[in-house]
Amino acid sequence: MTTRDAALAHTREAMRHLTDDGLPAYPPPKPWPESPEGVSDGELWVFGYGSLIWNPGFPHTESRTARLYGYHRRLCVWSWEYRGTAERPGLVLGLDRGGSCQGVAFRVEDSDKHATVAYLLRRELTTLVYRPLRAHIRLASGRPVRALTFVVDPTHYQYAGHLDTDELRSIVSSARGGRGPNRDYVMNTYSHLAELGIPCPRLTELAAAL
Repeated sequence: MTTRDAALAHTREAMRHLTDDGLPAYPPPKPWPESPEGVSDGELWVFGYGSLIWNPGFPHTESRTARLYGYHRRLCVWSWEYRGTAERPGLVLGLDRGGSCQGVAFRVEDSDKHATVAYLLRRELTTLVYRPLRAHIRLASGRPVRALTFVVDPTHYQYAGHLDTDELRSIVSSARGGRGPNRDYVMNTYSHLAELGIPCPRLTELAAAL
């Protein structure tokens, strides 16, 4: 079995164990990484850079724009289920190494921390293309905090690498998965970033081309 076939098999197995919220059951047949060390200590912030911005899916008491250093937002993850298929994969966002990323930080009440972390592990680690990270971020107010986020694993088969705008447009405009057209995912993220006043030149250029 090739690496791609093994990854597809893992994805399909996870999709066979969906719960009422549309996410794979926890824990899945193959163990996932533990949440980052110390995530349960002190207050919990979660940094969103893509669909978490417009669909967090967990209770939170406040949200603030924030910046993460050391990673940037990029359409660099192949989607075989939610926004594409094995035959015609779509693309979703990942945090790739280098630069910085503006996004939204959500603060979670102590009473909701355990359930929120469990939910996010189920949501983000279906195929292990992402890995959890407790990262240093800076809120728009200037206050530094640590936040749970998920960065892409560049060694994973689903990592698409760096694609130019023409390649992105060709893929995104034609892909569709279980949660709808790939284009809707991109435009939702772009429009919410624009509403928040968060610049993202790559998404802006792609949105104009779609």
